[in-house]
Amino acid sequence: MSQTPARMAAGKIIRRNVERIRSMERWSKRNRSMADRVAETVARFCGHMGFVWVHAVLFALWIGWNTMPTLPRFDPYPFTFLTLCVSLEAIFLSSFILIAQNYEMRLTERRTQLDLQINLLAEQENTKMLVLLQAMARKMGALDEDDPEIAALAEAVRPETISQEIEEAYAGA
Repeated sequence: MSQTPARMAAGKIIRRNVERIRSMERWSKRNRSMADRVAETVARFCGHMGFVWVHAVLFALWIGWNTMPTLPRFDPYPFTFLTLCVSLEAIFLSSFILIAQNYEMRLTERRTQLDLQINLLAEQENTKMLVLLQAMARKMGALDEDDPEIAALAEAVRPETISQEIEEAYAGA
């Protein structure tokens, strides 16, 4: 099935937009701090099954070594030193994971701000087009009376008003 020129043009636009977003993502990754890079690497490694298997093997070896009667025990039961090592690891891992999550949260906040700005711009463009269409319809005689819905939609969007309406709607929930 061959594509129509309109579909090919839409495909070009989509590819261009995807590449712009990818470019923004690459820029964002390049401009991370060293702490963000290290935290992401550690968090990525800890999020794999290999991390669990390495720990399972190490714990089994540690406990096995310290419970065998023929081997010298460096951490006899109740494995106090193992508990200390695991606790320290948990502290550091949780710190790395929180740092990585904070970076992702900042990135998500930037994306949300971009979405909001684009949505507001699109709303302003739509409002302007609605006003122009209404004026054209009036001039051509296709609109006899003022439509209150069009008048309401043609008003500029005020994010603070919408935010207040949302807050009031959820306050009762």
